[in-house]
Amino acid sequence: MSSNHEHSPKPSLSDLKIDHEARTRDSGTTRTLLIAAVVLVAIATAAFFLIRRGGPVSVEVATVRPAPAGGSTTVLNASGYVEPRRKATVSSKITGKVTQVLVDEGMLVEEGQVLAQLDDSDARRRYDAVRAQRDVARASLEEIEVNLEDAERTLRRTLDLGRKGVASQQALDSATAAVEGLEARLAVARRNLASAEAQLAVSAQDLENYTIRAPFAGVAVSKDAQPGEMVSPVSAGGGFTRTGISTIVDMSSLEIEVDVNESYIANVFPGQPADAVLDAYPDWHIPATVRTVIPTADRQKATVKVRLTFDRLDPRILPDMGVKVAFLEIRPVESDAPAAVALVPAGAIRNVDGRSVVFVLAGERLDRRAVSAGRSLGSEVEIMAGVTPGEQVVVNGPDDLENGQAARAEN
Repeated sequence: MSSNHEHSPKPSLSDLKIDHEARTRDSGTTRTLLIAAVVLVAIATAAFFLIRRGGPVSVEVATVRPAPAGGSTTVLNASGYVEPRRKATVSSKITGKVTQVLVDEGMLVEEGQVLAQLDDSDARRRYDAVRAQRDVARASLEEIEVNLEDAERTLRRTLDLGRKGVASQQALDSATAAVEGLEARLAVARRNLASAEAQLAVSAQDLENYTIRAPFAGVAVSKDAQPGEMVSPVSAGGGFTRTGISTIVDMSSLEIEVDVNESYIANVFPGQPADAVLDAYPDWHIPATVRTVIPTADRQKATVKVRLTFDRLDPRILPDMGVKVAFLEIRPVESDAPAAVALVPAGAIRNVDGRSVVFVLAGERLDRRAVSAGRSLGSEVEIMAGVTPGEQVVVNGPDDLENGQAARAEN
């Protein structure tokens, strides 16, 4: 008996082959997927660059400064602080309890503006009492004036009767004495009224002392007292009595104070130009001028104080800011040498194809300018041509900036 297994065909190597149609179909599918992936990557890359190129790029800019006339070199460096010439901690003339504080930090105040109010209830009662005394003196004066007018009329009638032989000499003497006595009392009453007016003025001034006002226009930089606290023009000890209400600074009087080593003070003179850089804004160069050299030295530090004024104030300049000052020496420029027209930060100059260029932010677009660079002056470079003072140049931004690219300045 034979089985099915005996009659089944045996497998051979010829049976091991790949269907040509299936291989063609699978290859086409793979190729299609690869092409689609490449197209998607290309589209994404193009979209990325289009979005990047179309959107404004953030850049850091700096203002082009005018070059000093005749050129300049730094002869001395010093550091110091911004100090106001007018600064006052406003206090009261008397000791009292604060009832109102009408000032806060950063508030602009005008000259004579009320900053605080002290408890003036006792002073107001004294003022009312003195005013009442003044009113009594005035009424007494008016009474004497009325009596004097009546006595003068009586004297005139007595004189008329005496000329007619009707009135006696005694009556005439009595009328005369009455007038003279009232005239003396009137003089005393007038002096009493003047004294009462003076006392009232003193009382009014005492009452005014309970109102604390700003001595000049400026900005309140501190608030040193609160309602309910005691204030006094002198320290009362114990730490419970305030000596001031607020500190006022005249921001228009800001200047620079630096200590210069006495060995180099001969290089500094009034009217000398200088370049100031605030520690808070290291890329901002502020023109300044020496105002005065304080005519005394500090024997402990061997320094001399020098005060400089800012050529132009700016709201960013604040009291007690740290500042570095470079004192400049104006030197004549050689007649055959081109004169510098501007100063730009060294970081603004880029090298493109072997040429020095800067990117100027004009509106919302970048304008690439070829510039002629001169000497390096500290952190700045002289520019002979290519930019003008007041323009905004890029000092920090992407390396692949292009002409006409949309950009915006960082805050």
